Amino acid sequence: MSLHFTDEDFLEAWKELDKPQLEGGWEFFTETMGVKIYRLYDKETGLYEYKVFGVLATCTPELCADVYMDLPYRKQWDGYVKELHEKDYDGHSAIYWEVKYPFPLSNRDYVYVRERRDVDVDSRKIWVVLAKSSPQSPLPEKSGVQRVNDYKQTVAMESDGACGTKERSACLPYRHAEGLWQLLKLLPEEQEMNTLGGKSHQSHEDCIFQPIVQ
Repeated sequence: MSLHFTDEDFLEAWKELDKPQLEGGWEFFTETMGVKIYRLYDKETGLYEYKVFGVLATCTPELCADVYMDLPYRKQWDGYVKELHEKDYDGHSAIYWEVKYPFPLSNRDYVYVRERRDVDVDSRKIWVVLAKSSPQSPLPEKSGVQRVNDYKQTVAMESDGACGTKERSACLPYRHAEGLWQLLKLLPEEQEMNTLGGKSHQSHEDCIFQPIVQ
C-alpha cells in the first residue's frame, strides 16, 4: 500500500488522457513538436502550473515509464543534473535532485517521493508516474541553492495505437521566467529521453527508435 499517493490520485492522473480538464482558468500557452501546453496562474503565489498533452511517436509507453524511473540513466543524458540520487530517510525512500539553472538564476533542488503504477482499465493499459515534494525528509538545504518544497508532477501514458505513446503530464510550480526556460529545455529533452532511453532498453522492445533531438 502506498504511503504517499491514493488510488484517487492515480485515477485523476489518467482520466485526462481521454478528456483534458481545462476548466477553472487554464489557458492555451503554446504548441510545438506535436505537443500542446496549457498553463494556470495562481494569483496568491505568482506561480504557474503547466499541463502538457501530446504523442511521443518513437517510444512505447512501457519504455517511457521505464526511462522515467531510471535515475542512473538520467544522469547520463540530462546535462542539467547537478546531483541525483535516491536514499532511505527515517524508513521511507526519497529522491534528492539538484538542477542546474542558467545565470542569473540559482540552482534549484528537490526532495521528493514518487510511485509508478501500471493500470488496467477496460482493456486499456495505462502507465502512471506520480511525484511530489517530501519536505519531511531530513535533508538540509544547501547554501546558494533554492529548495522547492511544493513540487508536484503527474505523468500518464498509454499506447497511441501504433509504436508510440499518448502522454499527459502536469507539473507545478514555476514563475513565468523559470517556466519558460524549463519548457524550452523540457520539450527537446523529453523526446531525447525517450529516444535515447529506447536505445538503452532496445532489447526489451520491438520498436525502432530514431534520433530526434529531457
